[in-house]
Amino acid sequence: MSIFRFPPLVWLGIGILIISLGIRQSFGIFMMPISDHFQTGREFFSFAIALQNLLFGIFQPFVGMASDKWGSKRIIMIGAASYALGLVLTSVATEPSMLYLSLGALVGFGLSATSYVIILGAVAKVVPAEHAAKAFGLTTAAGSFGMFAVIPGAQTLLHDFNWQFALQVFAMLCTLIITFALFMKTAKPSEKQTEEENTQTLTEALKEAFANKSYWLIHAGFFVCGFHVMFIATHLPSYLADKDLPASSAAMALAYVGIFNIFGSYFWGVMGDKYSKRHVMSALYFVRTIVIGAFVTLPVTEHTAAIFGGAIGFCWLGTVPLTSGLVRQIFGARYLSTLYGLVFFTHQVGSFLGAWAGGRIYDYYGSYEPIWWSTVVLAFCAALIHLPINDKPIQRLKLQSAYK
Repeated sequence: MSIFRFPPLVWLGIGILIISLGIRQSFGIFMMPISDHFQTGREFFSFAIALQNLLFGIFQPFVGMASDKWGSKRIIMIGAASYALGLVLTSVATEPSMLYLSLGALVGFGLSATSYVIILGAVAKVVPAEHAAKAFGLTTAAGSFGMFAVIPGAQTLLHDFNWQFALQVFAMLCTLIITFALFMKTAKPSEKQTEEENTQTLTEALKEAFANKSYWLIHAGFFVCGFHVMFIATHLPSYLADKDLPASSAAMALAYVGIFNIFGSYFWGVMGDKYSKRHVMSALYFVRTIVIGAFVTLPVTEHTAAIFGGAIGFCWLGTVPLTSGLVRQIFGARYLSTLYGLVFFTHQVGSFLGAWAGGRIYDYYGSYEPIWWSTVVLAFCAALIHLPINDKPIQRLKLQSAYK
């Protein structure tokens, strides 16, 4: 299936992700101005972002269940309103502790209801299984395009105005998410589901997944992804500043992450449709191991920062179409938002630790070196974790055993 023949719901989801994830991935460049404004160390802002990501993950299974039951439209609209409110309250905060509620809880909930789990769950119901990873890759790439488009604009707003004004502009962008959601029709499956999938209850689906070893291996791999992504997005600007590089180099490096992930997410999604998703996932993490290891070994300059941004960007969120594709392939599309939502919660636990531990280790050691090498080891472990996954559809296995 050509990408141009995807249903309108896919393209509306892409528009939502461009805004939602573009804003989210820009928070790293707010660390220093917000920390300076409140006269706090980096751990304060790191913990606020870590809390945001943890709550993002905690809310994710619940909004996934709500979306599976009542449809994605209303969930997205409620989430966009929470997102906008959180950004506005952050911009007018007079006490740093206020950020735990605004930037942490409200934005965290807003992200959970406007990002991958809800959008991919809706897409899975309108795109045939054999093209799901490609559709997921295209949708994931949208978030990366948002990163490329939003971060340079945010840097300009910070330079010409201040961080408060930049967040208020972001809040206004969230109203576009509500507009896109208004045009989303309830997703109807594009293929005939098996009788077993139609009659399976949510409780049965959860028991089935929890008893499956491969489901927990998928959790473990996505934990590493969350650790990587949020540590780099949150701390790369500060790390480069410590190396005496200008702020523009950090913004450009993150922008390169975004634009190269546009191609990378789609590439890994296409590879997931052509080859074994678990093998493709292992290859992706081996690439991450080499890229991060090279970056922390070589001298840090504006050129190496830009190259790192592009290289890590190519395998940045390629895990999303592959991970969600694995969950769909094994367990089906019926409860994808719920089952992938639980996996995404584990991702966000990793994100929490990546964002918080980066600031904690820096404040303790005065250096990011220990945490950088930790990411290299975790990438290598994740590459090995995906190899023993059994990716055969669970329904097919049950039907085969019934005839024996």
